[in-house]
Amino acid sequence: MAKSLQIQERLDPHQIAPELIKPLLELSAKIAGCGLESSLMDLVKLRASQINGCAFCLHMHASHARKSGEAEMRLHVLPAWRESPLYTPRERAALAWTEALTLLAETQAPDDVYAEVALHFTEKERVALTMVIVTINGWNRVAVGFRRVHAVEDAHAAA
Repeated sequence: MAKSLQIQERLDPHQIAPELIKPLLELSAKIAGCGLESSLMDLVKLRASQINGCAFCLHMHASHARKSGEAEMRLHVLPAWRESPLYTPRERAALAWTEALTLLAETQAPDDVYAEVALHFTEKERVALTMVIVTINGWNRVAVGFRRVHAVEDAHAAA
């Protein structure tokens, strides 16, 4: 019989140092109104969180995407977006940029990926997109580092 996995949070940074978390919350709020499509930002946040293995952020942003009307299949196929016709050229450019910046040590933000982003996003949108990626990567590091545990509905809890 499989043993239930218990994840132990290390600490709650919002409670311990709210004055240090507040600027990241404010940045997130500012970026939410940057003019980029909410659905695009959801995909970017989900893809970065997948790469970073952040269950807390995956739960949060998948829930938001679903409530906003995102198609389940697009959420399921997101890790293999390159092999799927479900994403627009603009979304594909954003996802490639997300991967390039999230895996920066490996990719060094290649020119070809940036050139594709420049085809689909204005200069201001490129800054906004980059800031969405920067912010979600920051949140991923906070959540993974402190082992933040997402909410679990009883019906979905491990036995």
